Amino acid sequence: MTGTTKKTKSATAKKASAKSTAPAKRTSAKKKAAAKPPAAPKKPSVAALAAEVLLADEEPSRRVAELGAQMLDSRAGRATQAARTLGEVCQRKPELLTSIVDKLVAGISSKQKRVIQTSAEALPLLSRISPARVAKHLPRLNEAFDETNAVGKDGLVRTFAGLCTASVAYQARLEPVLTKALEEADGKTLLSWSQVVLPALKGEPHARAREIVEQRLYRIPRSAAQKIADFLGIRLRASFRG
Repeated sequence: MTGTTKKTKSATAKKASAKSTAPAKRTSAKKKAAAKPPAAPKKPSVAALAAEVLLADEEPSRRVAELGAQMLDSRAGRATQAARTLGEVCQRKPELLTSIVDKLVAGISSKQKRVIQTSAEALPLLSRISPARVAKHLPRLNEAFDETNAVGKDGLVRTFAGLCTASVAYQARLEPVLTKALEEADGKTLLSWSQVVLPALKGEPHARAREIVEQRLYRIPRSAAQKIADFLGIRLRASFRG
């Protein structure tokens, strides 16, 4: 028998051996996967647990008022934790926050990001649940638009849109700040705000806001402009090179 023949037979034997052991390896891997215990459920956060305790209280509004005051505390840790708990309450029962609208209005321009976030989540909901209470603070909310961060601005635009949806009477007072928002937004934000603001406005305010959005289509990236154009039901000019 030549050396070449021996090498060929050896290689063939190795391949056969590998094939025979492959199913066994796969079976072993499957068994290990099946034996792996399921991931433990995620533990609720401290804020979530605090919210559950609050909602189970006989007088939850009292605790909400306390947290509203703590949310504006000068101590960052205290303010942040209160805001987190109120954020959890907002997800479960937003109407409970109606009594602290004034605190949320103050919080929308806070130095603490979590306070701004909670205020930005709650105010749009409350603008529909209790529009009159929110509208009492329109002068301050208008001012806050220039003072807050991007999250706060988004919350304010959605709050203003909620008020306009609740009553056309708010349109005249809110048109200037909504115009400013649409004129200054970047492409991605303009898409989001167009879908919120335009359906909320009626009559001439709607027409003027739509005109602003259409004029901006050729000054923002084409990807965002195309989506806005689709939303408006119009076609972009063929010469557009954004």
